[in-house]
Amino acid sequence: MAFAQRARYSWQLRTRALPLGERTRIMGIVNVTPDSFSDGGRYATTELAMQHALRLLDAGADLLDIGGESTRPGSPAATPDAISTAEEQDRVLPVIAGVLRERPDALLSVDTYRAATARAAVQAGVEIVNDVSGGVWDAAMLATCAELQCGTVVMHTRGKPSAWPAHAAAADEHISAHVLSELRDRLQQAETAGIARSRMVADPGFGFGKRGTENWRLLHDCAAFAELGYPLLVGLSRKGFVAADLQAEQQGSMQVRDALTHAANTAAVLAGAHLLRVHDVPGAVLAAAAADAVLQAG
Repeated sequence: MAFAQRARYSWQLRTRALPLGERTRIMGIVNVTPDSFSDGGRYATTELAMQHALRLLDAGADLLDIGGESTRPGSPAATPDAISTAEEQDRVLPVIAGVLRERPDALLSVDTYRAATARAAVQAGVEIVNDVSGGVWDAAMLATCAELQCGTVVMHTRGKPSAWPAHAAAADEHISAHVLSELRDRLQQAETAGIARSRMVADPGFGFGKRGTENWRLLHDCAAFAELGYPLLVGLSRKGFVAADLQAEQQGSMQVRDALTHAANTAAVLAGAHLLRVHDVPGAVLAAAAADAVLQAG
């Protein structure tokens, strides 16, 4: 049985480099929000979010992705009804400061589509900007990341969250080619804006404007994204499609979704993923170790 040969990269961040490819890197999710789809409200205060972040680091997360606004399907993100930039920063900046105070060497990413928040977070010590829109929702984002010389995750998104529930499904056989083409364009635009190739990671954006089985097809074809020539980040964690075929009570179980996530993430690693963005860090560490062992055996 053949698996993808994962390329090696040195991801250049703001002040350091992160080797990618020898083993899978785990990005732990810290949602400082009242309304995220899986853990909204659990870590909505600075203290709760900071303690959660420290637990994820202790559990083996290589880096943390801290976000202050939900981009779940149907949310008002990137519309006039979205939370303000000031509110987003009020949520994330104290957590960033608190984590770095306790763990000065912690590697942090900020999950934001706003250039102003990206700038504030990097000035507070963040190394990476993870923009789910790939620089689409804020025209200043790509130039800002270029100026800040930070690590940048360029993700593919179809439309805005408020429109996703009404999206017509694409033909499954066309979704991967569509995402590959548009993500290539976004990466090229980022490079044109001045972001060095060595600072970028690509993310196909599972669940972001893709419906149901489109996501499984995208995962099936994940190895094709190696042709972009960038490290690959995959975010499957607790997404609705992983549990879509289960009974309602199982669909709502985060324990069930985590188990399915780890299975899907194993497939992603065997198809070439370099980083996994996850809620359940301990389980992801184990799943990634098993998948890495398979790759190393080959």
